[in-house]
Amino acid sequence: MGRLSLLFACLLMISALSLVTARFQSRQLFVQADRLEDKARELDTDWRRLQLERAELARNARIDGAARKELEMVSTTPDRTLYIKGQAPAAVEPAASEGGRQ
Repeated sequence: MGRLSLLFACLLMISALSLVTARFQSRQLFVQADRLEDKARELDTDWRRLQLERAELARNARIDGAARKELEMVSTTPDRTLYIKGQAPAAVEPAASEGGRQ
């Protein structure tokens, strides 16, 4: 009877330690899952911010303003436009142009 009681006591202790270990691991996994969810929310917020920033940088008004300020570009006016009249030159044959270079 004494040995049986000792065996049950050992099994009870092993079972209790197993329960404590399982609960500890469960808590660790819960904390890790919570941290990962926070990180996912943070990454989602960053992604949305970057999407807005990209849309802002791609706006035509911003590009036009940067071209005027930084590159000192101006819009063309009819008086500054140069119109070339005439026909396009005829295509030069490769044999004729190579013969003159000898």
